[in-house]
Amino acid sequence: MTTSDDLGAEVVLAGPVRRVVSLVPSLTEAIAVTHGDALVGATHWCTHPGDLDVTRVRGTKNPDVRAVVALAPDLVVANQEENREVDVRRLREAGVPVWVTRIETVDAAFASMRRLFVEALGWGSPPWLDAAEQAWSGPVTSTDAVRPRVAVAVWRDPWMVVGRDTFTGDLLGRLGWEHAFARARDRYPHVELADLDRNDLDVVLLPDEPYVFGPADGPEAFTQVPTALVQGRLLTWYGPSLLEAHDALPRLLA
Repeated sequence: MTTSDDLGAEVVLAGPVRRVVSLVPSLTEAIAVTHGDALVGATHWCTHPGDLDVTRVRGTKNPDVRAVVALAPDLVVANQEENREVDVRRLREAGVPVWVTRIETVDAAFASMRRLFVEALGWGSPPWLDAAEQAWSGPVTSTDAVRPRVAVAVWRDPWMVVGRDTFTGDLLGRLGWEHAFARARDRYPHVELADLDRNDLDVVLLPDEPYVFGPADGPEAFTQVPTALVQGRLLTWYGPSLLEAHDALPRLLA
């Protein structure tokens, strides 16, 4: 079967997909929850489900291409933002089919994952995906609620935040929150601490990935704006975690 991924690249599958290597943590969780026995490899950053027991192929930015090829996968799944084009190219040159996703909004996440599961994997749309799309189809918070102004830090020293045209930024909007850096020039701009620690923000979210913010590393830097520690996967992953995020994130500012 011949199909095309989210970037329009041709993907030729020799037969049914029974062996999958995932180079994206959120897609690893999605595949493991849906058809766990088909997942044979994942990165060291793939932390969910917690009992995941597959061959590790290094990281998202430096996968061990030879190790991936040795696993003889029917399909490798990747993402335009999280994985490097050079690694995708090397896998394809080695004869391994690679499906690359492109996800920058919540709606794009649902459409992309449905194409992955239906067209590429041939498994049909999983129940959790249908449930998550239904959950996020309407307003998450009351339309009468005041829109809190929120920023999401992703790194410190130097400080970096979520900026324009990102899945996380769109997620904030779907929650009914105002994304403070939605009009930034870059998708993940560098900022000064003073740009974050200011009284016209209602809260700065400090996730545990990619930078591992924690009780003693992050909140102590702020003197004017409240902060909230949050699981990074609830803000940046687009698999089954979307169901958990739908319930957990609004409670952060309740």
